[in-house]
Amino acid sequence: MTDTPPDSLIPYDEIVQDALRAVVGRVLGQVEKNGLPGAHHFYITFKTHAPGVDIPRHLTERYPDEMTIVIQNRYWDLKVSAEGFEVGLSFNQIGSRLVIPFAAITAFHDPAVDFALHFSAQVEDHQPEEIATAENDPVIAKPVEDGSNVVSVDFTRKK
Repeated sequence: MTDTPPDSLIPYDEIVQDALRAVVGRVLGQVEKNGLPGAHHFYITFKTHAPGVDIPRHLTERYPDEMTIVIQNRYWDLKVSAEGFEVGLSFNQIGSRLVIPFAAITAFHDPAVDFALHFSAQVEDHQPEEIATAENDPVIAKPVEDGSNVVSVDFTRKK
């Protein structure tokens, strides 16, 4: 017997990633219709150069690989589709419209209930020199404790 599992002909990792990204879409869809309930707010990290991402040039220059946005107090025109979402946010007092496909998202976190999802990038990955956090809405966050309701999914495909 061999200890190496056989290569799957069914792309389970991609199916699970798509299903979890659909969770993000469903949550954002509810927020689009009803607004953010209670203390809920979201940190969403995405690849800035992923196909379909449309953000202002000054943001792609500042965040050449990944960017984290906060959807909390100051956002507008949230629109959710089957492929992704668009939202208006303010960066240094400048309003910006961002279009983000779900496939570009690498992390989703709701600190109000300590819920998080992490995704493998579905785009060609290159290592950034440095990743800075976006400076849109100021947020007071509570530290995350280990052993919480964080779900981490990081599949790597065997070739």
